[in-house]
Amino acid sequence: MVPDLILFNGRITTLDRSQPTASAVAIRDGRFEAVGDDATLLALAGPTTRRIDLKGRRVLPGLIDNHTHVIRGGLNFNMELRWDGVTSLADAMDMLRRQVAITPPPQWVRVIGGFTEHQFTEKRLPTLEEINAAAPETPVFLLHLYDRALLNGAALRAVGYDKDTPNPPGGEIQRDARGNPTGLLLARPNAGILYATLARGPKLPLEYQLNSTRHFMRELNRLGITGVIDAGGGFQTYPDDYEVIRTLANAGQMTVRLAYNLFTQKPRDEKADFLNWTRSVTYRQGDDYFRHNGAGEMLVFSAADFEDFREPRPDMPSTMEEDLEEVVRILAENRWPWRMHATYDETISRALDVFETVNRDIPLDGLNWMFDHAETISDRSIDRVAALGGGIATQHRMAYQGEYFVERYGAAAASATPPIARMLDRDLHVSAGTDATRVASYNPWVSLSWMVTGRTVGGLRLTPPADCLDRETALRLWTEKVAWFCKDEGRRGRIAPGYLADLLVPDRDYFTVPEAEISHLVSDLTMVGGRVVWGAGDFAALDDNPLPPAMPDWSPVRTYRGYGAWAAARTSTGLSAHARMSCGCASSCGVHGHDHGKAWGAALPVADLKGFFGALGCACWM
Repeated sequence: MVPDLILFNGRITTLDRSQPTASAVAIRDGRFEAVGDDATLLALAGPTTRRIDLKGRRVLPGLIDNHTHVIRGGLNFNMELRWDGVTSLADAMDMLRRQVAITPPPQWVRVIGGFTEHQFTEKRLPTLEEINAAAPETPVFLLHLYDRALLNGAALRAVGYDKDTPNPPGGEIQRDARGNPTGLLLARPNAGILYATLARGPKLPLEYQLNSTRHFMRELNRLGITGVIDAGGGFQTYPDDYEVIRTLANAGQMTVRLAYNLFTQKPRDEKADFLNWTRSVTYRQGDDYFRHNGAGEMLVFSAADFEDFREPRPDMPSTMEEDLEEVVRILAENRWPWRMHATYDETISRALDVFETVNRDIPLDGLNWMFDHAETISDRSIDRVAALGGGIATQHRMAYQGEYFVERYGAAAASATPPIARMLDRDLHVSAGTDATRVASYNPWVSLSWMVTGRTVGGLRLTPPADCLDRETALRLWTEKVAWFCKDEGRRGRIAPGYLADLLVPDRDYFTVPEAEISHLVSDLTMVGGRVVWGAGDFAALDDNPLPPAMPDWSPVRTYRGYGAWAAARTSTGLSAHARMSCGCASSCGVHGHDHGKAWGAALPVADLKGFFGALGCACWM
């Protein structure tokens, strides 16, 4: 059998224990056909075989996010100004002001999660006065984790909040001495008020949502992600809000493999939702690019303990067990796996009582069910999960909220939150992801850095070195270990014969870069099913995934691209916020949408400027 493609001259980490390293792989029909040395595999080539010289670079299995929100996030990605990876509030506010200048009415400027005030050198959020000064007329909505949102005066007017607007259950509209809203919304204790307010903003038309979702997937590919499990999300109804991703799947335009869970939307209607869905949706219906994956992460609202470590732990109501058992029995009877959002051990232990009760009547063997997050899970609960054959899907939310956890519970408690090393010691099913985009960033390397270093994005050490993971173990949690959580064991997560041909070539060697650089890695080559979906650096010419420009033309994605592109480029070229230069193009570039002469620093070599603006997509340097 002649391979379609051979990659050779590489340093391949296969994660296949029978053959942990190789220099070449052969791919046929979207799968790895052979893994070995250059001479053996190149001898398999035929006249139609494509060859890619890896130039001695490290190759890893494609990364798989065990919990993210790509379907919902894709609908809005092009509208969002993202502060993920920006290291100073001054730079973040400069981005905000520039975006305000090009955003037409009645559109909003939105900064929706993916950052924490602790990542800024100033160690604070902007004030409402600063936001109003930057945007006196354009609505601005800034979401910070699960705990608060900051709205300027224009946004308050747009959503209609005034002195007569009541506080919703579980939320607070902060007011001044006269009772007028200040613009600060607080989750006390749940984030319903934050998300309900965000949902009032303008939406993109269908054509733009298709474009936006493609750009989001492209951004994930740039970071080496080849697959995700989508955990649903609030204000994401099925099937209506799934039509965009379904359309892309039907058109063959998926560049990540996506397994989706169905997430109930209305309190007290959960049982009806799951009865309806188990009758109308077949578990695992779809294909390797778009497939149903079960229920959750919301099973019942009475069991949802959304974490906000600035607030005391919420107690779940007495109806939790009854509500949860009704839904879990439906899922077990229909052999649907489920995932359940659970932050605190108090919630997990009560849920396990329900799962054990159901298991006595309907054995859960073979159902790959799981808890999501599980930051404070106890050793006893870990053992109970293992005994029932479940798993724990961890995410790096503590990398963004660890400082708040320490303030409330202390450094000792934070040192094993979540206790990943203990979970692995008990041979539990464990994997890693992000829970992007409204709390943590979608960047997988931040998660890997957090597991390896034990530090938050603000630099605070949470996990002692003895309990941090080595780099290979952390990588396995992002690759082969995720396969169990979407019933793809033996098909994904390794570079081995018969596995789906998903891989990446990081821009630096993950195994040898200093720990401080792990979170800054990106991919120079990403392949899904043997197709190049991202190429940069040595492999830019191989990119088979051209996209039309981000829509609309004022989209922040046109200017700032994705994680770290803006901040990292400024850092690498030594540019300062006040310096000026001319890039040699017309004063207003169609790709950037703003005056370069006001944007960046001066006196840089042409090569540096070309690389910098080219990385941002400036057509003048392409």
